[in-house]
Amino acid sequence: MALWSVLIVAIPVADWFLPPDIHPAHLLVIPLALAATFADTRRTAVTALLALTALVVAGAERRTLTTENVLVQMLSLVLFSALLLIATRLREQHLRHLARARQVSEAAQSVLLRPLPRRAGAVSLASTYVAAETEARIGGDLYALVRAPGPTRLIIGDARGKGLGAIGDIETVLGAFRFNAHRHSTLSGLASALESDVRWDLGQSHHGDPDEWPSEHFITAAVLEIPDNQLCARLISFGHLPPLLLHEGHVTPLEVAAPAPPLGLGALTETEYALLAFRFAPGDRLVLYTDGVSEARDSLGSFYPLVERVTAWADQRPDELVHSIGADLRAYTGGPLADDMALIVLQREGARARARIPENRWVS
Repeated sequence: MALWSVLIVAIPVADWFLPPDIHPAHLLVIPLALAATFADTRRTAVTALLALTALVVAGAERRTLTTENVLVQMLSLVLFSALLLIATRLREQHLRHLARARQVSEAAQSVLLRPLPRRAGAVSLASTYVAAETEARIGGDLYALVRAPGPTRLIIGDARGKGLGAIGDIETVLGAFRFNAHRHSTLSGLASALESDVRWDLGQSHHGDPDEWPSEHFITAAVLEIPDNQLCARLISFGHLPPLLLHEGHVTPLEVAAPAPPLGLGALTETEYALLAFRFAPGDRLVLYTDGVSEARDSLGSFYPLVERVTAWADQRPDELVHSIGADLRAYTGGPLADDMALIVLQREGARARARIPENRWVS
């Protein structure tokens, strides 16, 4: 307002010193247009009143206030101001509607993708999520955690496609996981129920779409179980990227020998859920991620070296490691991410656990 007021006051002041054949009054539309663009209706109206006053003062200085030229200028300024006030009013109404819609959207997305706790059972956690679409809080990636009787169970996944168009499939997987995670005593039983429910729901959701087959909708995922009283963790992969195990400064990708097909595609093959059990002792960390992390590219098209970076930060706690990877990823890409990105770091805490896991199923 101060800048616009100075511009408006400068017009009649300059008019006093300029030759009679030079009239800068038409420049009054500049601060008025700026006010209508960046200010609210009240400030725009004040600016319009100041501009009209400046025009009257300029006309009075030259004793041309009643001439046809000045009267036409005043009428034009009044009409121009009225149009700008209407436009500003409509813009304010649109922004209010947009703000309400954003609040509803954020509330719905918060319910769908609930924040992970900082502590669950025997592990502490940190996570981050970045959606590729502007203004969106979630996209085509997912994660969820459920405290079952005895273990902590967690899922991370990536739906086919990206952005807001994948939210329906994300809701299907998260709903099935939360419903089944505490109802099955084994991770294999949970995996089987998860595949069955997701495949049925996807078939119902996309039934009758002539442009898409149900098999075109699938979700890669990793399902993890961390018992409270055992120094181990168990993993079943539905074609997802291998988590990274950090143990005493070493980083080991946890490759499942025979991963299951992505969720939604289990009917295409004879599915047996190969379970990978590995040692997960106090101080060990797990890094779970989606391809928005591992397949981020720099300006030359090179993939982000996740294992190399994590090795350099192997002594960091979960929240520090998540922050380091996120900041380094933004610097590496040099701009916004091209794909949705989810990242979770877990650390085994305390010494409550007792080592009860078959020797031949440990991963060192």
